[in-house]
Amino acid sequence: MTESMAERLKIASQGQGIPLVFIHGWGLNSAVWQPCSAQLQTDFEVITVDLPGFATNNLVQLEQYSLVEIANAIIDAVGKPAVYIGWSLGGLVASQIAINHPEQVLGLITVASSPQFIERDNWPGIKESVLALFHQQLAQDTTKTISNFLKIQAMGSPHIRQDIKTIRDLVMQHQQPARQILDDSLSLLETSDLSEQLAGIKQPFFRLYGKLDGLVPKQVIALIDELAPNSQRYIFEQASHAPFISHQAEFLTILKNWLMEHVI
Repeated sequence: MTESMAERLKIASQGQGIPLVFIHGWGLNSAVWQPCSAQLQTDFEVITVDLPGFATNNLVQLEQYSLVEIANAIIDAVGKPAVYIGWSLGGLVASQIAINHPEQVLGLITVASSPQFIERDNWPGIKESVLALFHQQLAQDTTKTISNFLKIQAMGSPHIRQDIKTIRDLVMQHQQPARQILDDSLSLLETSDLSEQLAGIKQPFFRLYGKLDGLVPKQVIALIDELAPNSQRYIFEQASHAPFISHQAEFLTILKNWLMEHVI
């Protein structure tokens, strides 16, 4: 990747302390982290990044829209060791960063994420037909597709309507990504499989899940326990796919306690 391309990836930084880099999920942008960021920046440097093609980085183009290229671009933009926190697709990106750039990662936290999202053989996940439908819908109406995806993410939450509204209000502050970028990043969810590489992650590794998550089924948690035996995990009993929105206070308490114990 060229140096100029790396420089074009914008990040936002607030607060001081150990850097926490937050990476958003598919179809959304870094604004989803605003409520958490406001609470964390008194104790940490909170860095948020939009994936290439999204929001503040909507003009950034990669030679290849792959986890490795995205990981390289983010590492170049951040430029110093940090704790990486990735939600959903962002968890795949953060995991790839920990695998490829271990010296730049003080800790890895994945939120409602999986090393492979697609249902395969004995691996629970999203049915391929569901993502195929999203690809079709993207060709017709991108905004409606993202809206439908938000509904799936909040499904199971005790306050589903409020969660959807909160996320939508946050992400709509920014321009929506182009259809091609949405298509390319959706393909990452379909094709990525980091399961065999999780055991190689030697940094402190914390996995957070929602028990009611429809995209990362709870059955997958025990499988990942075996793949990443050195990691810790926490399950939000009443949360679905966005515990940092639906259960913000609990999320921040669990996050800070783990950071104090394992990183600081």
